[in-house]
Amino acid sequence: MISKNIFLRALLAAILLFSSGALALERQSNADYRARREKLGKAADGGAVLLFAGSEAFAGDAVYTFQQEKNFYYLTGWPEPGAALLIVGARPVRPATGAQPEQPARPYAEMLFLPARNLVQERWTGPKLGPDSPGVKSATGFDDVRPLDALPHALAALPAPVRLYTETPRGFNVPTDNDTFRGLVRLDAFPNGVSPQDVWPLIGEVRRVKDRGEIELIRKATDASVAAHMAAIRAMKPGVTEREIAALMQYEFGKRGCERPAYSPIVGAGYNSTVLHYSEDSGTVRDGDLVVLDVGGEYSMYASDVTRTLPANGRFTARQREIYDIVLGAQQAAIDAFVAGKSTLARTSENSLDRVARDYINAHGKDLHGEPLGKYFIHGLGHFMGLHVHDPGDTTKPLGPGMVFTIEPGIYIPEEKLGVRIEDDFLVGDDGKLINLSGAIPRRAEDVERAMREGKR
Repeated sequence: MISKNIFLRALLAAILLFSSGALALERQSNADYRARREKLGKAADGGAVLLFAGSEAFAGDAVYTFQQEKNFYYLTGWPEPGAALLIVGARPVRPATGAQPEQPARPYAEMLFLPARNLVQERWTGPKLGPDSPGVKSATGFDDVRPLDALPHALAALPAPVRLYTETPRGFNVPTDNDTFRGLVRLDAFPNGVSPQDVWPLIGEVRRVKDRGEIELIRKATDASVAAHMAAIRAMKPGVTEREIAALMQYEFGKRGCERPAYSPIVGAGYNSTVLHYSEDSGTVRDGDLVVLDVGGEYSMYASDVTRTLPANGRFTARQREIYDIVLGAQQAAIDAFVAGKSTLARTSENSLDRVARDYINAHGKDLHGEPLGKYFIHGLGHFMGLHVHDPGDTTKPLGPGMVFTIEPGIYIPEEKLGVRIEDDFLVGDDGKLINLSGAIPRRAEDVERAMREGKR
């Protein structure tokens, strides 16, 4: 049996690993996460925010790889399961109005709630920190760390009336197999006068602008994905299977530090290139096919999202080249039209980059029936990107410095078994100019063909 002293030494080693940043995840500083919590607390305008960490999933004697809930990680940097976060926004004195008495001023407060340690389970999953573990405050960056079972008391202590922002419209993001959590999130655990509201619009606005640490992690994810796409360009040829290419790309970004794909890899050849979320990757690449590769890695929880379209044999046919050049032209038209503080992603909003790309596609080329090609562009032009591959944020608002998003026009014509998508990840720099984070991968048709030829030498 392991002695108490040996176990304590192992636990302290785990704490040092966490606080020194020597985990698999490249964690930002505690000050960065604290700044985000304070920003969200200010946005709550006197309200409170309640969020839960994810949970470890078990099936029989197997345990699935744990991945922290993204909003929770954004605000805490905490990689362990089963925790809760309560932020109480500062509030000035509010004078009496009608039936409401005067409400005193309230300072900003934040609490991290950690589950009690389970020493038996830790023999399977590794040492974890509990609310009473040595060094827990310095490791987490919270001055107020409490046991998880103290959460109902903290909720009951919220001064009524208060707005409580959480994930109510989508259901609480908590494990359904945990009786403790089921008890904690019952609405009758809240005091009278608490008004639960959806946190996503609030946190989505905070997350739209990335700090420098986030941008660096996104760059690393994208750089790894660029290397994966370059490897696919070298390996692409008739006879290779879609799964081989997908596996090669995952290997390439995995060995560069990505812990997982940011989404299910899409490698679609021929007809499969016209299926937007094709993820079987079970076909064989044939001579004359176009192959859409929508594959990106996730580095320290941050996503990349990159797509290229390759001719299987290294040369586009005339028709394939025509459609490819139209898609590339639409992407370039959107890039050229971008103006920081003015351009938007939403199709129906003013100064829409989506509309620019869509108008370009409709003005260039026809289908086999002489009709414009716009009806074959069946998705939006782009989306925000960060901890989620489709990050939250209002796409009707102007784009500005610190924002990261994709520009990804596409044309998909099933009757011609011809699909083309070109997708890059863009950062708006401090000067308001676009930076193509994935631009090292060839985009022009002639450059794609040249890279494929050189890759075979």
